Amino acid sequence: METAVVKVVGMSCGGCVKSVTEALLDLSGVTSAEVSLERGEAVVCYDAGKVTRQDMRRVIDEAGFESA
Repeated sequence: METAVVKVVGMSCGGCVKSVTEALLDLSGVTSAEVSLERGEAVVCYDAGKVTRQDMRRVIDEAGFESA
C-alpha cells in the first residue's frame, strides 16, 4: 500500500468533505481516504497496482472540486 496527499481546492463545508471522501473510496484500490477541510487535502491509502494519483485527481474534479 502507498499513501498520497492530494490537495483539494473548493471545499467549504462538511458536505464537501463527504463528497470528496465518497468519490475517492469508490475507486477500486483505495483502502482509506481522510479528507481535511482545514488543510484542503486528502490523505489516501491505495494499491498503486489498481489506482493512480491521476485517477484520484479525476474523481475529485468530477465531484466538482479542483485537485493538485
